[in-house]
Amino acid sequence: MDTAHSPRPQQSTTPATRHRRKVATAAALASAVEWYDYFVFGIAAALVLGDLYFPAGSPSAGVLAAFATFAVGFLARPVGGVIAGHLGDKRGRKPMLVVALTLMGLATTGIGLLPTYETIGIAAPVLLVLLRVAQGVAVGAQWGGAMLLATEYAPEGKRGVYGSVVQLGVPIGVVSANTVFLVAGAATSETAFTAWGWRVPFLIGLFVLGLAWYIHRRVEETPEFRAAEQALVEKEREEKSSPLRTILRDHLGTVLLAGGSFAVNTATFYILITGVLDYTTRELGMRRGPVLAVSLCVSLTQLVLIPAAAALSDRVGRIRVYALGAAGIALWAVPLFLLIDTGSLLWLAVGTFVASCFLSIMYGPQAALFAELFTPEMRYTGASLGYQIAAVFGGGLAPFVMVLLLEATGTSMAVSAYIVGLAVVALVSIKVLAGRSPVR
Repeated sequence: MDTAHSPRPQQSTTPATRHRRKVATAAALASAVEWYDYFVFGIAAALVLGDLYFPAGSPSAGVLAAFATFAVGFLARPVGGVIAGHLGDKRGRKPMLVVALTLMGLATTGIGLLPTYETIGIAAPVLLVLLRVAQGVAVGAQWGGAMLLATEYAPEGKRGVYGSVVQLGVPIGVVSANTVFLVAGAATSETAFTAWGWRVPFLIGLFVLGLAWYIHRRVEETPEFRAAEQALVEKEREEKSSPLRTILRDHLGTVLLAGGSFAVNTATFYILITGVLDYTTRELGMRRGPVLAVSLCVSLTQLVLIPAAAALSDRVGRIRVYALGAAGIALWAVPLFLLIDTGSLLWLAVGTFVASCFLSIMYGPQAALFAELFTPEMRYTGASLGYQIAAVFGGGLAPFVMVLLLEATGTSMAVSAYIVGLAVVALVSIKVLAGRSPVR
């Protein structure tokens, strides 16, 4: 980098504490509203979308169709991750985050306004799938931008804590989505909820557009991107390279290992918030409201556990904390469903709470861990790809696979075995990453 550009990165690398906090808050809000919009689809898929958009001969077939549409959003997430990662490493973190938020707000509102199969026929499920694809592209693009806004502004020794504020968007999104559905269900009759009440959570997603405008106007680009920007331009001029090409050529193994390490977390998470909601209400005969309330309360505990795990990783190392969470998920997979199968609300709460603790232990340090696997000029691309690969093969398919396993075997232990298998993949991936990466 020539001397004419040297003062700019040097000044940017020590942002004021107040500005750091403003950026971290904006990143956390962006993550929370994005995940809220994404999660309302999963809850609606478990409760109403099967009957409204995929009329079929059996309730199971309708739920499978709705969960398949839920999974389509995950298949689109790597597309968003690749596009936003490539452009985010070349043009900046902030612009891609703003585009992702805008796309999510429009897609979620569109679902809330979409006529049902009874009104417009086959066009209804087709449009639903397309809007779900748009949601997937948006959330695939969002995570890397929000995560890097937070971690690249973090002071020395606090990258884990700053990264965790973005991770908190997930439980905040779950709590918000469950709360809105609970209120909508309580304020309407069963008939009214099916007719229009379920649309309210989607229409609230329109407010994300205001946040996108705020970030566009008030948040500055990250200091690490500014420092890497000129170096990247020079490298591209000399080598005709790009962040995406560099990742695929030299770091694909790290991306795949990152995805393998996280798939069990995202799979177990979506099993808990969507698969278990369907299983307990449809198969075990439990009431929707109390089950949603349990999910809400369990998610609230993550607001404490995620930053605590992240702070611990700043002191003892990312890999140690991350591996502890993966091992815990493996050990708890069988007790989890033994407790759920009792049909008791208390044991459902105990089972999902313990599972949620292990998920939080993994999720807290994950943003900082993935950021540290890659250098700044390729970080958006590499971290996003690793995360979204896990989302496709873990979270997107998990509720669908759960219903298939339950139908095929008649026992929830098949779902436990599925979780244990993914946990083994995670532990092997973590072991290899620890031996080849610079992370602690």
